[in-house]
Amino acid sequence: MDAEPRHDVTELLLRWRGGDQQALERMLPLVYDELRRLARRYLQQEQPGHTLQSTALVHEAYLRMMDQKATWQNRAHFFGIAAQMMRRVLVDHARSRGAAKRGEGARRVTLDAGIVAPVKTEVDIEALDEALAHLRKIDPRQEKIIELRFFAGLSVEDTSEVLQLSPSTVKREWATAKAWLYRELTA
Repeated sequence: MDAEPRHDVTELLLRWRGGDQQALERMLPLVYDELRRLARRYLQQEQPGHTLQSTALVHEAYLRMMDQKATWQNRAHFFGIAAQMMRRVLVDHARSRGAAKRGEGARRVTLDAGIVAPVKTEVDIEALDEALAHLRKIDPRQEKIIELRFFAGLSVEDTSEVLQLSPSTVKREWATAKAWLYRELTA
């Protein structure tokens, strides 16, 4: 997104937080395409034949976001929460399908090669979620960085803005968190 829509989204989020319901209606067209791109990115990492479509993932995540009544800080914060909700929707979906087919056909996600290893590796999405929950207990900031960078696709700059950290700190902790996650998932 260029700078103008970023500013518009942040301004509309702040107005909506202040009680302007029309701001939400004006914001949705500005963020919908980016939310769909984010959902497609998630779903491309799933095995072929996944039953959840990007539109359904966006809508389910959006509904969950609205139920939270979060205090939106800016555009980056909004997309960070969106990534978190999409991850939760996919994990819930995988768990419900896994419960129906316990053991066989468990949902798997392929981690991007640039994220954790030089080779694409298939990982059970439930195992990934468990690993991230474990990381949250050890280092919540690194778990949040993984979530924002990998799941939300935020840049180092956007991630540093959301977490109020310097870009160099985000880069350093991103590298550490990726290495930890790779070790955890391949053990």
